[in-house]
Amino acid sequence: MSTSGGDATELLPGTQSRFVEATGFMVEDITATRVTGHAELGSEHHTPWGVVHGGVYTAIVESAGSIGASFAVRDRGQFAVGVHNATDFLRPSTGTRARVEATALFQGRTQQLWDVVISVEESGKVLARGQLRVQNIPMPDQDGN
Repeated sequence: MSTSGGDATELLPGTQSRFVEATGFMVEDITATRVTGHAELGSEHHTPWGVVHGGVYTAIVESAGSIGASFAVRDRGQFAVGVHNATDFLRPSTGTRARVEATALFQGRTQQLWDVVISVEESGKVLARGQLRVQNIPMPDQDGN
């Protein structure tokens, strides 16, 4: 199922939480095996040395993979939570519009593995790349249990 042409944030609540919004990541399309979007990276994401903080890339990897994985299991009354995030920072940036592409590598009954690539939109140069392993868990009931 794809959200192409529709509003991804309506189909999967939480895709634009305040935390995700703070990273600059905007979801454009979600399917059960792929998430695409972009991130506007700028001075608000800088380390004291003037480059985008690695934690921003790590949070985008976690968000993109979790969003796709949760979309994949939502019809089963589940969502996905990260259990391992390995993000490599490949080149520094002072800010750019970055492309975000997440792809499912493995989707099992209880776990999934997603690959996420963050690259400079204009040149295609990869800024960071990560793998996110998630656990599929039941949605909480109305009481939050």
